[in-house]
Amino acid sequence: MSRQRRSLLVMEERRRDLVYPAAVRERIERIAPSIAPPMTREELAARPEALAEVDLLFTGWGAPALTDDLLDHAPGLTGVFMAAGSVRGVTTPQFWNRGIPIVSAAAANARPVVEFSFAHVLLGLKQAHRMARQMRVVPWPDKSGVLGVDGATVGVVSLGLIGRGLVDKLRTIDVHPLAYDPYAPADGDLELASLEEVFSRSQVVSLHTPLLPETTGLISGDLVRRLPWGGTLINTARGGVVDEPALIDVLRERPDLTAVLDVTDPEPPSPDSPLRTLPNAVLTAHLAGSHGRECQRLGELVADEAERLVAGEPLQHVVAPATAHLRA
Repeated sequence: MSRQRRSLLVMEERRRDLVYPAAVRERIERIAPSIAPPMTREELAARPEALAEVDLLFTGWGAPALTDDLLDHAPGLTGVFMAAGSVRGVTTPQFWNRGIPIVSAAAANARPVVEFSFAHVLLGLKQAHRMARQMRVVPWPDKSGVLGVDGATVGVVSLGLIGRGLVDKLRTIDVHPLAYDPYAPADGDLELASLEEVFSRSQVVSLHTPLLPETTGLISGDLVRRLPWGGTLINTARGGVVDEPALIDVLRERPDLTAVLDVTDPEPPSPDSPLRTLPNAVLTAHLAGSHGRECQRLGELVADEAERLVAGEPLQHVVAPATAHLRA
């Protein structure tokens, strides 16, 4: 009879109970009992021998880097379960060379970002952000420029898990999604266009591009200037995707525009950043991803995947080396 698999949970303590609440931890104990109490990566670095009998490593925010030095202490490791979105900060070339499957909870983390983006698309189409700031300076704003939702065009930049999820949400209302993604396969139900066309035609543009060398500063000031009067730019991706100094210039020139920035570069913005005082910059403090009760979805996803692995079933959320960098 084969030995029962053993597990270890290593992540930051601050959000551990949100991601792995008691119910999820109990499930994991039934799948693969833990060999030790949960640890932080700093505690694991001081006691790497704790990995000696670990088969399944569960982690999340504050995960340890999977280097050769660490992995040499875990000869029986058969799966890593990352209850977070990106695995870029965890995986190394040495890890990929070992052929150990790693699961990401990006699909679960995408859901609140889709919901947050969709909410701000609707607010942007109703120009609620602009109306709110107008109410501070005039008795009653002129609403003649509010075109509303029906028949509007909404731009989506990049069609990963979140971008496609947003397109699916947009299809539930009477708007026309218009997308830019040079790597997306043809989709007869979705119109693809250049970045220039997406910004020129869309009342709202939502960014979902991973930060890579080739996407740094992708969204230029010239692109933002193409937005029609009263347009809204939403960034829930990474701050570095936007040329921030150029964006600031455009927001100063075009008080009719609104930038909803859930992410900035740097993050948080410096205390003297104009983004903190520009009335048409809405800073939402990296709120779009999983928070509070939403975090439990991440732990539930990796527990589901661990059950599949132990049962010999195909994993549904395993990350391939070639796509690891695409998960924002």
